[in-house]
Amino acid sequence: MATSWFSVLLLVSIVFSCFLAASAGDFYQDFDLTWGDKRAEILNGGRLLTLSLDKASGSGFRSKREYVFGRIDMQIKLVSGNSAGTVTAFYLSSEGPNHDEIDFEFLGNLSGDPYIVHTNVYSQGKGDREQQFYLWFDPTKNFHTYSIIWSPQGITFMVDNIPIRVFNNEESIGVPFPKNQPMKVYSSLWDADEWATRGGLVKTDWSKAPFKAYYRNFNAYSWNSVGTDVWRTRALDATGRRWLRWAQKYHMVYNYCADLKRFPHGRPLECRRSRFL
Repeated sequence: MATSWFSVLLLVSIVFSCFLAASAGDFYQDFDLTWGDKRAEILNGGRLLTLSLDKASGSGFRSKREYVFGRIDMQIKLVSGNSAGTVTAFYLSSEGPNHDEIDFEFLGNLSGDPYIVHTNVYSQGKGDREQQFYLWFDPTKNFHTYSIIWSPQGITFMVDNIPIRVFNNEESIGVPFPKNQPMKVYSSLWDADEWATRGGLVKTDWSKAPFKAYYRNFNAYSWNSVGTDVWRTRALDATGRRWLRWAQKYHMVYNYCADLKRFPHGRPLECRRSRFL
């Protein structure tokens, strides 16, 4: 019997959790603090990393290793309170003008409003494949796990092991797909009040600075670490489809495939092929 894709994701999670304690992420070992001076800090013996943003600068970090296919997990506690205008980004990216990139971006909000998670996929320098979701919990109260599963068959975005988006490999119909360029893991906290909150209508309140985001339990492993067979199926099973439909029906707030004004000459090819993007 063929293994279902959602079952594969759960299997990967279980396999990986078996050695979570032994590889729960040493930020000293896994990452370089790349900008922001002392606004980025590694604490608790390498088990916790914080990013800070004030009016002078944000901050960021980058993995020492590059990855081609696999699963990336990070537990993040986002900026609390009035975070309007701020963006916390967590993503994979290669370098150069024709880079590949797989993005989570968390758009700050006014106190009491839900956070928006913005997702995007770039291949060969071209993106414009945005989907946005309201998170169904307060991501500032506790740590939550954000995952990117990248295989030759597709890319799955997950929040606490719930799939919210699948971007399939549709090279057979001429859609570029990231597969050849090794990517590093990046994260940054920065000011984007020209667009981040309500299209830029709500600006950053610098009296609330410094803004802080917290990271722990980074995990990354290549697809070979669990065997090539687990990546061969591409379709979500019934449980996975239910979760995906739930996320897209009740929590999606923007889908580029449904933005007909943006594509007056016809939707992108991948939008015509799949319901789940």
